[in-house]
Amino acid sequence: MKSILRTVVILALLGIILYPLFWVLGSSLKSQPEMLSNHGVLPEVFTPGNYPKGWSHLDTTFGRFFINSTVVSLLVVVGNALSCLLAAYAFARLRFRGRAAWFAIMVGTLLLPGHVLIIPQFIVFRQLDLVGGEFPYLPLILPHFLATEAFFVFLMVQFMRGIPRELDEAAKIDGCTTFGVFRTIILPLSRPALVTTAIFSFIWTWNDFFRQLVYVSDLPKYTVPVALRLFIDSQGQSEIGPMFAMSVLSLLPVFLFFLAFQKMLVEGINTSGLKG
Repeated sequence: MKSILRTVVILALLGIILYPLFWVLGSSLKSQPEMLSNHGVLPEVFTPGNYPKGWSHLDTTFGRFFINSTVVSLLVVVGNALSCLLAAYAFARLRFRGRAAWFAIMVGTLLLPGHVLIIPQFIVFRQLDLVGGEFPYLPLILPHFLATEAFFVFLMVQFMRGIPRELDEAAKIDGCTTFGVFRTIILPLSRPALVTTAIFSFIWTWNDFFRQLVYVSDLPKYTVPVALRLFIDSQGQSEIGPMFAMSVLSLLPVFLFFLAFQKMLVEGINTSGLKG
């Protein structure tokens, strides 16, 4: 009975959590008049035309926005994985003056809201002439190649601290340099933490709206979150059905990316040192 009750409670909680997703999926198949009258999950009259209408609703097809978001998200993933791994290796394995102080400052930046940095960062990038241009995504990508994501640095530091130092010493006895230890010992064993960093970086970048709205102003260069906002114009007129249809499609890359690396994600969290 306890097992049955536990299962029922879990399924009930799962239904509550997934209800908004089911509602968006159902609403993407409703017509505009039914959207105002039918607030349930299932549509009375299926309207699959919302998907082709939403795909070609704007001057640029929605596929272009998917390509833009994919490019930005993948480059951010590469930047975070490389820079945060190197920074974490320095904090976890190397000895240098002020290491503890610099690590404390780095962790302290987690307490600073990201929106506070938007204005000073925009001023810096504008002075460097990186705002706009043919590739307006540099302000969104470049900071991630400089290990600015303190959360991922901390995640990898905690993971590397769980790797026995005896492996480093054995590698040095065999003639490995500091970089050799990193390449042959730390890098292969840090794969779970790298996968965790990659998944969260992709999801957060794909869903980011505010920073992409600040730096990208040309319609063909818009990303998916910014393009979804275009379904509501300045007069308040909206194409809700096509907007929900494109919202459902925008969830697929995140879902597939997470599904492909789900096992490694759970392994990375369990072995990253964040458990009690």
